[in-house]
Amino acid sequence: MSQIPGLRGLRHIALKVRDAAQSKKFYQEVLGMTVVWEPDDKNVYLSTGCDNLAIHEVAEGFAKSAEERQLDHLGFIVESADRVRELEREFVGRRVPIVHPFKIHRDGSASFYCADPDGIVIQMLYEPQLSLQVLK
Repeated sequence: MSQIPGLRGLRHIALKVRDAAQSKKFYQEVLGMTVVWEPDDKNVYLSTGCDNLAIHEVAEGFAKSAEERQLDHLGFIVESADRVRELEREFVGRRVPIVHPFKIHRDGSASFYCADPDGIVIQMLYEPQLSLQVLK
């Protein structure tokens, strides 16, 4: 928990994408997120129940590469290392690009990295401390 009273941690991220509908479909179908608010066809907010992802469509010429967008990656916490490995196989079957394959890290965490339709890198991560936390 945070050392700042009332602070509950990072639970929201906003992404700029080229095609909001395509990104919405990816995050719903591949990562199981549900729409919580869609004010128009260029903006959508999704959640897994304990977080919030905002998707904002930008003009065609806006920052096409991940390097130009400055975001290195975002991550989803997974309940176990075995489930991370299973998810990688499922994502490969869905033709989701794998950026870095499954790996067990020195600290006991395990992850792989994939990319969404805009090339935004997503880490699927088992982290021994975070993965065991029960969200309230």
